[in-house]
Formats: sequence, structure tokens, C-alpha cells
Amino acid sequence: MGIFDRFATLLRSNINDLISRAEDPEKMLTQILVDMRSQLAKAKQQVATAIADEKRLRDQADAEYKQAADWEQKAMLAIKEGRDDLAKQALMRQSEHVASAQGLETTWEAHRADTEKLKNSLRDLNDKIEEAKRKKNLLVARQRRAQAQKRIHETMSSLSEKSAFEAFARMEERIEQNERQLKASVEIEEEFTGDRLAQDFKQLERGAVAGSVDNQLLALKQKMGMLPAGSAQKKALGAGSVDEETVPAEIEESSEKKGR
Repeated sequence: MGIFDRFATLLRSNINDLISRAEDPEKMLTQILVDMRSQLAKAKQQVATAIADEKRLRDQADAEYKQAADWEQKAMLAIKEGRDDLAKQALMRQSEHVASAQGLETTWEAHRADTEKLKNSLRDLNDKIEEAKRKKNLLVARQRRAQAQKRIHETMSSLSEKSAFEAFARMEERIEQNERQLKASVEIEEEFTGDRLAQDFKQLERGAVAGSVDNQLLALKQKMGMLPAGSAQKKALGAGSVDEETVPAEIEESSEKKGR
């Protein structure tokens, strides 16, 4: 278990160093994950070595048990041949190998228990690294969101300053002044360089349009009962261009001709 204690101490040291000089949280978290994966790879090598040692102990214990079985077979052969002296020596060898095998098996069992703990710790470390990877993605997303909110806040703060609005007001005044200047230039151009006769007729047309609007206004007032019947027509005639005295004279002359 000392393997993982050393790795944990090294990781804490690296992480504390990264945090103390961190400028970019995303880079810091990425580097922490890189260090954790590196330590995980080293831990896997250590656990693999422990598993290999466990298997070696198991093989040695099995070999000793096999040797003990072989010497037992030899003792049985010696007994068959009437060589009890050889059988005793073979049994002594058998006992030695059994004792060695039992000692190796006891060591193997203890080593196997430690190896299982190492493998479990390795699984936990791998799970924690995967969890850290998922958490890193969440933290990076939060960091980016916080940066975006900060930029928006800074932009809004700069726009809310009085100087910004004053700049808009000055620009609006300048545009309006340019528009007034342009209108004045157009009026001067039309006044001094245009066709005077055409301008006079345009003035007459505008007066005719105004008279038409006056007639519409009188008709609407009569419709609303604000004027007596016929008043609108009289006023319209009064506003016309035909001489009122000329009309009756023409009518009288026409009547005299019909009488003849």
C-alpha cells in the first residue's frame, strides 16, 4: 500500500504547485489529469510486478509440492526393492520439500492478499481519474461561462458610462446638421438655377390643390350639419377663378336670343 501513498503525496505536491501558479484554470486541470494518468501508469506497472511476484511464489510452491510427490514415489520404489534405508532418505527429502512448499504457500497467500488490495486500489484510482475527467469538463464549462459573463458585464459597464451616451448625442447632432445643410443647398440650387417659369406654374398647381382641399373641408362641414345647405357651393364658387358678374350677363344675352 506504500506505492499508492507515495503516488498520492506526489500528486498533492504537483497539484498544490499548479494551483499556486495557475493562470489558466483549463490548462491547470488538463495538466492535473495528465499527471494523474502518468501516476496511474506507474501504479499499473507496480501492481503488475506484484502480481508477477505472486505468480512466481505460487509456481515455486507448486514445484516444491511436485518434488515432494516425486520423492514419495521414490520411497515407495525403494520399499518395493527392500531398500528401507533408501526409502527413509527419500522420505526425508519429501518432508523437506513439503515444508518448503508450505512456507512458500503461506508467503504466497499473504502476497496474494496484498496484491488484491493493490488491484482494488488501482481500480479506485482509475475511477477517481475518470470522475476527475468528467468534473474537469464541467469546471471548464463553468469557467468559460464565467468569462463570457465577465466580458458581457464589462461591455455593458462601458456602454453605461456617460461619455458613451454623450458621444452618441454629438454624433446625432452632427448628422442632423449635415441634413439641414443639405436641404439648404438644395433650396438655394432650385431658387437661383432652376426654370423660373416652371417654378411659377408649380406654385399655381400648389394653390389649386389647396383650393380643392378647402372645398372638401366645406363639403364635410355641410355633411356634419355645421353649415346650411348650399353654403358650401356658394363659398366654392366664390373661391373660383370665374367672375361672378360675367355669368349673369351671358345668361341674359342667351335668353334674349331665344325670345326673338
